[in-house]
Amino acid sequence: MSGHSTIDRSASLPVAKNSDRAPVLPPRPGLVSRLTTWLGNGVVQAVLLVVALVWITPLAGLFLSSMRSEQDNAAKGWWTALTDPGQLSLDNYTALFEDSGITQSFWNTVLISVPATALVVGIAALAGYAFAWLEFPGRNAIFLVVVGLLVVPVQIGLLPVAKLFGAIGLFGTIPGVILFHVAYGLPFAIFLLRNYFAEIPREMLEAARMDGGGEWRIFYQLILPLGRPALASLAIFQFLWVWNDMLVALLFADSESQPLTVALQSEMRQFGSNIGVLAPGAFLSLVVPLVVFFAFQRHFVQGVMAGSVK
Repeated sequence: MSGHSTIDRSASLPVAKNSDRAPVLPPRPGLVSRLTTWLGNGVVQAVLLVVALVWITPLAGLFLSSMRSEQDNAAKGWWTALTDPGQLSLDNYTALFEDSGITQSFWNTVLISVPATALVVGIAALAGYAFAWLEFPGRNAIFLVVVGLLVVPVQIGLLPVAKLFGAIGLFGTIPGVILFHVAYGLPFAIFLLRNYFAEIPREMLEAARMDGGGEWRIFYQLILPLGRPALASLAIFQFLWVWNDMLVALLFADSESQPLTVALQSEMRQFGSNIGVLAPGAFLSLVVPLVVFFAFQRHFVQGVMAGSVK
């Protein structure tokens, strides 16, 4: 009807003004994306390629030398095998595995490295969780003592620990070498895992406790899965340190319990430049840590980058 006024309903609705809205900024690129962009530069890739070649060349030389006869190694450089593959054979490795001393030393290295790594990771995980999330008297003071042990050099403890092991019958045995590595590996391991576990949101642990989860259940079903990158990184570091160690084993292991590093050092001292034994033995000692590293490299990278990216 013409007598009624027309109501503009659109006028009664609130109208959002663009000027009232805060400008939406693009997300700031993280550290990983910035590193990826920087590494995309061709010059940087060329430099990294050169560095990789510098590191790979000695490894390739050792591998080729280990598959050449002692006469060929004495007469020509290892690079000649690239153009003359007839020089390569597995005779050195066959002779190496027939040497009972070397094979026993290899298994001694395994028997030392695996338990020393497992014990350090297991004990440090329990201690790291306790220092991060459990309340007990003297927690901070004890943790400060653990951190202070990081500055104690291994060389300081060699003589007193050797006397202690001699008194209790552990000197010159595999358990003695394992115990020494565990004792000196724990301070860094506890420090690393405590700091990693402390970054886990408190709300997750409180929710687990409200659901009736005890501390052991929280540790096994929550802390360990979330801490897998840090645990893998720690396991790699500890395994490489123990596997490549010669100082501790040289002092605490006898001829029956010596690892591969000490056995190769003894071969060099007795027979001089015995390339036919030293080259395959050194490559065998090197290839195991490489296999372990590449098997856990995904977890290792996650552990290194943890905390740098939010």
